[in-house]
Amino acid sequence: EDEVTFAKMIDSSEGELTVWNDSATTCHNKVRAFSDWPGTYMFFRFGDDDTSDPVKVKIIQTQVLEETAVPTNQIELGPKKGDGLRIVCADGSILECLLVQPVTRKVMDAKSLVNGLQGKTMQWVQPPDAE
Repeated sequence: EDEVTFAKMIDSSEGELTVWNDSATTCHNKVRAFSDWPGTYMFFRFGDDDTSDPVKVKIIQTQVLEETAVPTNQIELGPKKGDGLRIVCADGSILECLLVQPVTRKVMDAKSLVNGLQGKTMQWVQPPDAE
């Protein structure tokens, strides 16, 4: 019993992906670790209007891409069939979201989400309480 360590209870707020601070590998590992509970999520803004409310989107399945890019908050669908939403993290690594679930919707692949936006742009935003 001398080697026992104490671990805090996991809070649901720990499931937030902070791509503005973390690498794609860290975010991907968090998605895998919290797959059952509490799950992982981000806030997206759809369209060019900065006044629209952010939408909470649950991130269900991801992968880390080998390539890198200049960090941006724009989210784009990959160029090939079956590609996911590409999110550039703080260090330039790319997290690809394959399955997502917008609030009050069913789980869907990235292409279905983009098709439903009807040409609107998409970007990640920090949650309102973090700004």
